[in-house]
Amino acid sequence: MKRPLLILILMLPFLCSKAQKKVPFFSIPDTTVNSHVWLLSGTTVALYGASLAALNTAWYKGYPRSGFHYFNDMGEWNQMDKAGHIFSAYFIGKYSREMWRWSGLPRKKQIWIGGLSGFAYQSVVEVLDGYSSEWGFSWGDMGANAIGSALLISQELAWDEQRIQLKFSAHPQRYDDPVLQEKADQLFGTTYWERTLKNYNGQTYWLSVNLYSFHKDSRIPKWLNIAVGYGAQGMIGGRDNTWTDSHGIYRDYSELQRVRQFYLSPDVDFTKIPTRKKGIKVLFQVLNMIKFPAPTLEINSQGHMKAHAIYF
Repeated sequence: MKRPLLILILMLPFLCSKAQKKVPFFSIPDTTVNSHVWLLSGTTVALYGASLAALNTAWYKGYPRSGFHYFNDMGEWNQMDKAGHIFSAYFIGKYSREMWRWSGLPRKKQIWIGGLSGFAYQSVVEVLDGYSSEWGFSWGDMGANAIGSALLISQELAWDEQRIQLKFSAHPQRYDDPVLQEKADQLFGTTYWERTLKNYNGQTYWLSVNLYSFHKDSRIPKWLNIAVGYGAQGMIGGRDNTWTDSHGIYRDYSELQRVRQFYLSPDVDFTKIPTRKKGIKVLFQVLNMIKFPAPTLEINSQGHMKAHAIYF
């Protein structure tokens, strides 16, 4: 499915609103804890409901409903859509976990409630897919959602911090061939933001590791990360590059090779940059979704290697 980033954008203003309010459990009276829990619970339900309503309007409007059904999309888009689900579940859970620090609940409860929120939210979306004739309920998507939440929860339980973070970068593409460009406009939209969110050919998902967190007695800069990325290109359809256009003409672009791309690059953990200003801390939390542009080594599934002076 092509909506993970849209879901995250719809949730972002709410999830970041209390990102840095950390209050130790022992310092908060029980009555205050209860009021915080009820406030967060009520606000979460209201905002999740509002965002689902917005998603329903933005995504499902114009597509007919159907009976609940399943859809196996594991072979589509070189699994770039699954990377998007992992990323979205991880970051919705990450921001929600930060928000629940304010609740005053015991640490493990904060982690499980906040960490599972991304999985729970996207599970509801998956059920909505099951009632849409255009898509269907995907166990592959559910598995990807679970991986994203598990990556967050396991690190919080083990280290009480995110030493390995997921990040995103994109560079919207255009095609010289007018037939390809027409198909791309149909699939991925025509605006910059539509192409950024929908065109898997220009997206890269990164696993960014903070080196200092694993060697805290070293002189490694606290903000320095090493990132491994995954992307794909040459995809003008979910499973292959053939289609029938709006004029009834069959198009076969099988010569456009669908390749997987793997990247290695330095990165920046903005949350490790010291600041006392809460607004800057929240900004750094948001920026940490994005892979910092840097020199990058690329190897693709055809065995070709390329060095980029700057890659985003």
